[in-house]
Amino acid sequence: MIAALDTSSTRPYLIRALYEWCTDNALTPYVVVVVNEQVLVPREFVKDGEIVLNISFDATSALQLGNEFIEFKARFGGVPRDIVVPISQVAAIFAKENGQGMAFPRPAAQGDKKTLTAAPVAGLNRNSENTQVVLPEGKPVQLSRVTSERSPDETGDEPDPSRPTSAGVRPFLKRVK
Repeated sequence: MIAALDTSSTRPYLIRALYEWCTDNALTPYVVVVVNEQVLVPREFVKDGEIVLNISFDATSALQLGNEFIEFKARFGGVPRDIVVPISQVAAIFAKENGQGMAFPRPAAQGDKKTLTAAPVAGLNRNSENTQVVLPEGKPVQLSRVTSERSPDETGDEPDPSRPTSAGVRPFLKRVK
């Protein structure tokens, strides 16, 4: 049996699953990336240390959603660019049309690459009800928090809905018009 510390990160698998869900449902997948020296993106499009990237089939060429990096070619202002994003720098993936997706723990300070902080994407925290992410074309997407009424119990099975749960709030991205 493999110890929990020896297992790989679930982040690349979740990103691939949500990307596939978006494409299967004719939605446009976007990722929010926390930019540091390891991220290869056009710096002129970085705002507040983040960049929002359209990773749809129509917007990219040679897209590779690997376990360590997301790599593709894309045009920015008509100029083709190579994009390389370490998976650890992806703060969220969501569908442009409805805002549904997943936020991940944000990377820690630049010097400490292994530690993650608990603050989720775009300032969304336990005390905030919602916040906005602005897409590259200037269109704002409202992110909001909802509560979970059910959560898996210790066995991994769905709990009895008649029993009260001790689960807290589970964040998800939702577009609010």
